[in-house]
Amino acid sequence: MSQAHLASTVENVLWGLLPSERDPFRAKVRSGEVITVGALSHEGIMEDQGRDPLRWFESRGIDRSLVLADAVEVAGEYEGRDPVNDGPHVVTGPIGVEGAEPGDVLKVDFLELAPRTPFGVVSSRHGYGALPGEYPLPSTQPLGDPELEQPGMVSVLCLLEGGGERLVIRPRGGLPEIEFPFAPFLGLVGVVPSGAGRLNSIPPSDHGGNMDIRDLVAGTSLYLPVQVEGAGLYLGDPHYAQGHGEVALTAVEASIAATIRVSVLKGTAASALVGALSSPFGESATHWFCVGMDRDLDEAMRRSVREALRFLRERFAIPTEEAYAYLSAAADFVVTQVVDGVKGVHCQIRKRDFRSYLA
Repeated sequence: MSQAHLASTVENVLWGLLPSERDPFRAKVRSGEVITVGALSHEGIMEDQGRDPLRWFESRGIDRSLVLADAVEVAGEYEGRDPVNDGPHVVTGPIGVEGAEPGDVLKVDFLELAPRTPFGVVSSRHGYGALPGEYPLPSTQPLGDPELEQPGMVSVLCLLEGGGERLVIRPRGGLPEIEFPFAPFLGLVGVVPSGAGRLNSIPPSDHGGNMDIRDLVAGTSLYLPVQVEGAGLYLGDPHYAQGHGEVALTAVEASIAATIRVSVLKGTAASALVGALSSPFGESATHWFCVGMDRDLDEAMRRSVREALRFLRERFAIPTEEAYAYLSAAADFVVTQVVDGVKGVHCQIRKRDFRSYLA
């Protein structure tokens, strides 16, 4: 059987909203199968960028031949979008997974996250980000074409260079370039929530969504509690790199071909790995990631601690008192992002600290 593919055509995406139970599956896979999704970035197609990616990227020195056809299609043909109330993200899916039922856990293995363009964009917009009242001001003039971009927004181009290993920002004024690693991941991965209509794509929740966990690169896995029959997996908000916090509003927004394996875990199989999961959980070869989310950053931190305690108790039967001591002594709690309304903190637990339990 050939591997499944799902492109970000107008028929396969929602722009600014998450799929609901009423949305038909745009692809179907069996548990354990692999699918490649052409995840599409929203930067360059937004209304405050002229909703014309050919013209916008050309104004930034990008040849028209490098602008993706699906970006042009979505920008020009997508109907029904409310730019005031909807989120910015192009969300591809939902994908139905055979046999997935409420109470199961969906495991998403990120096998390959390949760049679709040799560039990405980091944007700031007035009223958003970590400094919404400080920067950028509503009078801030855009760096690009003022006929396309509105005052109060700043979009910085990042170029993928060095054989695809590094990203480069070239500051104005002849200053030396800034280099940082290419580390692609999907900012938005989730399952359809039960009993809700189409939700705004910005805030994440227990169903996943726009979590922006930069640690979920190729070779890692995300576990999601299934809420509806068939799970309804969706992807979006692809990034080439992000710092913990994502303070300016966006990461390096850029389109990715995401090859993933999707597996349904039931009953004891799920419990043996993640316990009684009720919110997203991540795993790499070296760490487990226990996620906490809330509109209050302090409460997001507390939720991450509670989730880490739950995991250690249910996976390894470690008493809460010793687990709490371990987290304080050895685990890292990092700010995932502070820009999505619902903020995130995730705990990084080293697997090697539990090698006697895993032997």
